[in-house]
Amino acid sequence: MENITLMQEHGYIKDGKVFLKGYLNYPDRQIGEVKRTEQDAIDYFKNRYSIAESKVNQLEQEVEEAQNKGSYLTKLLQLRQKLLGFDAIGDFPVLLAKLDQLESYLTELIQVNQIKNLEIKRALIEDAEEAARIEDWQEGTDKLQEIKAKWIRTGSIDKIYGDEIEANFQQILDDFFQRRREHFAEQNQIIQQRIDAYEDLIKQAKTLTWMSDLDEAYKKARQLRFAWNEVGEVPPKKFFKISKAYRHFVKLFYDKYNNAKGIEPKVKIDPRILEQQKILAQAEYHLKNDTIEVAADQTKVLLSKWREIRLPFKLADKELAEKFRNVCDKVFELSYLRRVLLRKYPAFDLKSPEEQIRTKMKEMEWLVKREKTDLEIAIQMLESNPPTDEESLKQRNGSINIQKRKVAMKERILKEFERELLSV
Repeated sequence: MENITLMQEHGYIKDGKVFLKGYLNYPDRQIGEVKRTEQDAIDYFKNRYSIAESKVNQLEQEVEEAQNKGSYLTKLLQLRQKLLGFDAIGDFPVLLAKLDQLESYLTELIQVNQIKNLEIKRALIEDAEEAARIEDWQEGTDKLQEIKAKWIRTGSIDKIYGDEIEANFQQILDDFFQRRREHFAEQNQIIQQRIDAYEDLIKQAKTLTWMSDLDEAYKKARQLRFAWNEVGEVPPKKFFKISKAYRHFVKLFYDKYNNAKGIEPKVKIDPRILEQQKILAQAEYHLKNDTIEVAADQTKVLLSKWREIRLPFKLADKELAEKFRNVCDKVFELSYLRRVLLRKYPAFDLKSPEEQIRTKMKEMEWLVKREKTDLEIAIQMLESNPPTDEESLKQRNGSINIQKRKVAMKERILKEFERELLSV
């Protein structure tokens, strides 16, 4: 090799250029030029070899520590390609041998995992077929979504089976959701037909007040009611709107009919409403006539009975519920105040009526102040760090509303104490 002026084990300098000696089936390759001295050039490219060496060692360590080792095969192939064109002087066959050994390990591991993944995906296909046969569409949808999530998390399989397996699974999903779309399209059509029927009955109800023959109109009103009950279910929100319109026109007619016939209609009250009215009366009695300790115990029992009454939302008497809630709040606030007073003032019952009221006012003012502070903190925390999901936001807002209600009741009780003090 003529004109070589400096020779190393893995490289040399020729005509002022730096060469890496050929290895394996790769020929000698120019990797640089002499900038200062030939020895500096050789040393520079020998030092660069340590970079390549560290990259290989780092990859080995990453594979050893990784859970999903197979994902590193692509990185290994990319690193090998870079090494073949990396400008440095060193024993590249040693590094490539390490990569070859690591590649064999990963390839074997991937093959084992692909066999395992194939078994998993075949089992998921069976699960999907079973879920697709579920008659409850929502349950079937939830099951398939869960199975699909498992499918996505499952690793790759051999390409020989991949296309067929993927196609089979996707076909199950497509068939199910196509049948689901057709089902709901049919349901929507049925619902629309029912809505049309309801709206036609509303138009007929509207004409009742225009009829001159009230007895004939009365018969028609009864026929409309029977027809209305036979139409069938529609979504609640939609039904509420059309039902409201129907009741409006029917009421107009019956008001006209009753007025013409001199009939005093009897208002029917749901027995569950009557039971709630009874519970409210009992709570008000205990608050007015019993000691606060007895009233609190009895109110807890009444509150439990109230919750056992299952009343549809549209039939609920909001004013009645608000009154009962206020009575309960007042009883529990006074009960808590009583415990505070007996703990802080053991001889409280020996005080004069005026001293008792003033002491109660003092402690209630402190409780109001503390409750307001807690409320402000809760509101600030919600505004600065609101929950990301709707359910948590609803719970936090509900908790804040309860705190607001407690503050309002304490302030109301405080005003009652002030009026009591004036009458002492």
